[in-house]
Amino acid sequence: MKYCTLFSCFLLIVSCGENPKNTEESLENRAKGIHEKVITIDTHNDISVKNFTDEKNYTQRLENQVNLPKMVEGGLDVSWLIVYTGQDTLSQEGYAKAKENAMSKFDAIRRLCNEIASDKIELALTSDEVRRIDAAGKKVAMIGVENAYPIGEDLTNFKRYHELGARYISLSHNGHSQFCDSNTGEKDSVWLHNGLSDLGEKAVQEMNRLGIMIDVSHPSKKAMEQMIQLTKAPIIASHSSARGLCDHSRNLDDDQLKLMKENGGVVQTVAFSSYLNTKKHDARAAFMKEVYQKVADSMQVEWYERSQFSDLSEEQIAAYMQYRPKVLKQGNEMASKMSDAPAAVDVGDFVDHIDYMVGLIGIDHVGISSDFDGGGGIEGWNDASETFNVTLELVKRGYTEDEIEKLWGGNLLRVLDQVQAVAASMQKA
Repeated sequence: MKYCTLFSCFLLIVSCGENPKNTEESLENRAKGIHEKVITIDTHNDISVKNFTDEKNYTQRLENQVNLPKMVEGGLDVSWLIVYTGQDTLSQEGYAKAKENAMSKFDAIRRLCNEIASDKIELALTSDEVRRIDAAGKKVAMIGVENAYPIGEDLTNFKRYHELGARYISLSHNGHSQFCDSNTGEKDSVWLHNGLSDLGEKAVQEMNRLGIMIDVSHPSKKAMEQMIQLTKAPIIASHSSARGLCDHSRNLDDDQLKLMKENGGVVQTVAFSSYLNTKKHDARAAFMKEVYQKVADSMQVEWYERSQFSDLSEEQIAAYMQYRPKVLKQGNEMASKMSDAPAAVDVGDFVDHIDYMVGLIGIDHVGISSDFDGGGGIEGWNDASETFNVTLELVKRGYTEDEIEKLWGGNLLRVLDQVQAVAASMQKA
């Protein structure tokens, strides 16, 4: 008995004298081991076709947030490259112009994988292909479509998009489309369809039949609820966070999150500052507005607030997104030396949303996304080279390796498998 008491005292002394630095190093080493082992998937990275040429492409460490060198540095294995088109008039002329933009992005992604860097990255269409490509030591590209607007009114174009590699599609973006209302309707309570249009209902059925995941990150709440009622397969929110922590129309409220669980889907938490912590974001944004403007002026480029995007042309937005990372980098470096700069939204705020959603709907229904090169990026995860910091924060919060594997892509691939299984059954019937 005396021996046990002395031994217990010895352990207490040792534990009390443990160096916090050693504890931090132990956590970091554990996180590194997990990060190297699991397949890390980011479900939303925007692209500019200007970065897919022989002279300038993803084999180079460009100023943008996602490219192959930065993916290697940060241990990001899979990037969903996005075919995004902004909203225009619901007319044949608008659809035709949008189709041209969408096709240029499909072409750019396939050029990267088939010509520019075929030895470094490969396009995957299934979860099995993701695992095969990753095991071969290559990076993986997948394709998501942000806004079905370019599809026009011809539902056979969904099949065309599927053939080109699209494995998820959102039926709207920032503006009501021919398929459904957008979350942006909350601003003025003006709705076009009160959820899904008749064409949108048919689109849901067609995506089920083809094996395309339905993305509800941008559609209105009512449209999302109607999609849940209609779909025969699980759905995803490719880049949204929890409205319970940040009251933004792009986030999902508790009722929507619970519907996602009932549906068997997954919500990909997004590292977008204004969707994570409104108070911190607004304070930082107000301070940084002048800093970024000074940097932009010194570079002789135009600087825009996100609220101005609706008034800009596709060309202006594309040009802005090209130089935006450089302006942000220089501005943030300047701010780091300013004692009065408010704290930026960071990885801790991001994982707070993961914690919240895991607590509400369970570990099987939550994932990870960045919205890099589309406005995303936070302190600690500003580009793909800093991807490890997310895993480190998850380890610090007590998540296990199995849980981290689910968050980083296991859940998303499970939904993809189920969606494709439903499609196979429908096609067979």
